[in-house]
Amino acid sequence: MSASSKSGTEAGDDARMRVTNVTRGTVLATALETADSGPKRNKGLLGRAGLAEGGGLWIVPCESVHTFFMKFAIDLVYLDKKNRVKKVRSAVGPWRLSACLSAHSILELPAGTILATETQAGDLVEFSATN
Repeated sequence: MSASSKSGTEAGDDARMRVTNVTRGTVLATALETADSGPKRNKGLLGRAGLAEGGGLWIVPCESVHTFFMKFAIDLVYLDKKNRVKKVRSAVGPWRLSACLSAHSILELPAGTILATETQAGDLVEFSATN
């Protein structure tokens, strides 16, 4: 699947994806879910107790998120339409707002992922199907 494709899944499909930081040669997620419909984008990670290592949520389209009512911190990676990183925010705790008005989508990942993968603005990420 090319880096420019949306998700390779139909809306409502629960297929998981792998996300690789091509620039750094690191893996951001191995079981990424996609929130590409209104109801899925609105719910996001609300109601979950946490994110497992390798998990995450790709919200597309999206340029801002909140962590109201969440029970855990998350890392945020803002992407443009070509899946280039525009902005990163590490360990965003509950009851916070975050935005990047030039972003097209956002990766919500377990806290610590950005630090562990050395992801930063300008990096290119790629999405692929998991087995």
